Amino acid sequence: MFDHEEVAMELEAFTGALQRVRQDAGLSYRELADQAHYSHAHLVRATSGKQLPSWPVTVAFLSGCDVPAELLPIWRRHWEAAAGDPQDVSELVRAAATPEDLGAALTALTRPRSLRSLERLTGIPRATLQSWLRGGRVPRPDRLDQFIVALGASRTERLAFSDCVDRLAG
Repeated sequence: MFDHEEVAMELEAFTGALQRVRQDAGLSYRELADQAHYSHAHLVRATSGKQLPSWPVTVAFLSGCDVPAELLPIWRRHWEAAAGDPQDVSELVRAAATPEDLGAALTALTRPRSLRSLERLTGIPRATLQSWLRGGRVPRPDRLDQFIVALGASRTERLAFSDCVDRLAG
C-alpha cells in the first residue's frame, strides 16, 4: 500500500526548506517576487505545502534568495524526491488497494502540475480532478484513460490504471 503520509512529509519538508531559505535571506515574499520575477502569490503558493512548485519556479525562488548555482543540483535531488519518481507510477498503481491509493498514484503522475493546469490540459473540471486525486471518487475507466493519455502516460501506465479501476470496482 502507498503511504500518503510519507508523500505529504516529503512535500512539507521541501516547502519548509524553501521558506527557511527565504527567511534566512531576509526577504519578504514581495521582495523575493522582484528578485525571482514571479508574482508574490505564486511564490507564497510555492511554499504553502499544498503542492510542489515546478522546477523553474523553484530555481527562480532559490536564485532570488541568492542560493549559489552550484547548490542547485542538490536542491534538484530534493525536489525530485518530493515529486516522487515518475518511474514508480505503474508500481504505485499495481499496489493500490483503495481509492486513496489510486489517488496517490494519479497525484504522482500529475506532479508538479496544478489543478488549474490539469483542467486546461484535460478538459476535466477541477472539482472532479480533486476528488480523484484525494481518493474520494474512482474515475470511470473512459474518463481516467482520457486524463492519463492527456498527461502522456505510457502504455504500461495506462494498462496498470485500467487494471486498478477494474480491481477497485470488483
